[in-house]
Amino acid sequence: MKNMGKMMKQAQQLQEKMTKLQEEMADKTVEATAGGGMIKVVANGRQQIVSINIEKEVVDPEDVDMLQDLILAATNEALSRAQEMVSEEMNKLTGGMNIPGMM
Repeated sequence: MKNMGKMMKQAQQLQEKMTKLQEEMADKTVEATAGGGMIKVVANGRQQIVSINIEKEVVDPEDVDMLQDLILAATNEALSRAQEMVSEEMNKLTGGMNIPGMM
């Protein structure tokens, strides 16, 4: 029973650390670009898009499809990088243990 109590305390400490890490990740951002840097998308650790910057030169009313594709590509890459950033930090915290429901 003594070991069970110790394990429960360790699990609670790990959960507290993970909660703190998730809060810290919300403030960290990653950036992705498309079209040679003409489209820039920034995402945070909560998988939210923080900003999108579109250079005027890439806006062509005759080719809206290309602009949409570039925005989509940069957005997906930014979200992927944000997820990777959070996963790396979680792995550091958990020592690589796969904990269900924690990213």
